[in-house]
Amino acid sequence: MIKHAVLILGVITISAGSAAAEQYKGVISDAKCGAAHADASEKSMACVKKCVENGTDPVLLTEGKVMKLDAAAKEKVANYLGKKVAVEGSAEDGTLTITSITEAEE
Repeated sequence: MIKHAVLILGVITISAGSAAAEQYKGVISDAKCGAAHADASEKSMACVKKCVENGTDPVLLTEGKVMKLDAAAKEKVANYLGKKVAVEGSAEDGTLTITSITEAEE
């Protein structure tokens, strides 16, 4: 009986953890310029890179929202500044934790 209870609890825990992850598509921008770089153009990429180099936090623009990134996510997006991306992660209190990120196909 105890073995079954532990097994069921383990399945519930695994299910809850995987249910928290969501998929987002958008553009990595910066907190200063925000939605102005939603086009992911060469000009926007250059501006985002410059702003982030100067200390502005990167953000994810998705579905008309600007999402803050947690500290670890900021490092993960370094190669995607100003680009369209596909992200898997979880959001809590308006801050996104990224588990994976790839450049999105056009």
